[in-house]
Amino acid sequence: MTELPVWRSMLFVPVTVPKFVERAAERGADAIILDLEDSVPVAEKPRGRELLQEAATAVARKGADVVVRINRPWRMALRDIEAAVSPRVHALMVTKAESADHLRMVAEIVAELEIERGMTPGATKLVALIETADAFFRMAEIARAHPRLVGLSVGAEDFALSVAMLPEAEGLFYPKQHMIIAARAAGILPLGFLGTVADFRDLDAFRATIRRSRRLGFAGASCIHPSQVPILNEEYRPSPEEVEAAERAVAAYDRAIAAGIGAIELDGKMIDVPVVERAKQVLTRHRAILAREAHR
Repeated sequence: MTELPVWRSMLFVPVTVPKFVERAAERGADAIILDLEDSVPVAEKPRGRELLQEAATAVARKGADVVVRINRPWRMALRDIEAAVSPRVHALMVTKAESADHLRMVAEIVAELEIERGMTPGATKLVALIETADAFFRMAEIARAHPRLVGLSVGAEDFALSVAMLPEAEGLFYPKQHMIIAARAAGILPLGFLGTVADFRDLDAFRATIRRSRRLGFAGASCIHPSQVPILNEEYRPSPEEVEAAERAVAAYDRAIAAGIGAIELDGKMIDVPVVERAKQVLTRHRAILAREAHR
């Protein structure tokens, strides 16, 4: 099984804006998404591709993974993929993913480029964005489309436009929860939160949204403003209290098993297999984040 990246925070950076590219590495994001799509006007996309590899080097200098968001029309997507695939780029974010076949086609092109460029086969990962009503009904298939796929997300603004609703938490709850289940079933990262990346000025409200989103199963999210990065990093990791509680639960259960007991009470709560497995997930996540931070 593909080892999943630790991406609590993924900061969007327009590849054609030098001041954003230059400062991106200082923001503390786990990943920088160099954008060739919505933040780059059509006339500027060729220049964006030319700048991409230099920008990838710049934004990664403090240890962030580099993700490139590519365009959807195939002719532009092909040019984007040609420009992006390199040892500097960790993953491609595939916009408006419509089917498993769509992802497999992208993966095939990437594989050819990796061979041509002397890269390790499979080095370039994929993240799929579900952004249409049609793709929603194929979400589970898309999540299992290819071993390169490490993450799944619902693009709130485009998805809401596709179904003629406002990009609000109430309407997005069902499609995003469905995405979480599809991603977890496929063993990949469910990315995002209950809302839209367009809202970034009220940071207290944003923190509350992220805290709620993690409880629902999201693993990390993209953002468009640097002020959101520390909140994502803090809220998409287990708190010290959660880590301590998980360690105590696992230790207590191990002692119980050694004594031939299958379930115990700890701090007024029953500790049995599902509770212990959840605690182990918390500790695994905690260790993965510590390992990532140690390499920055």
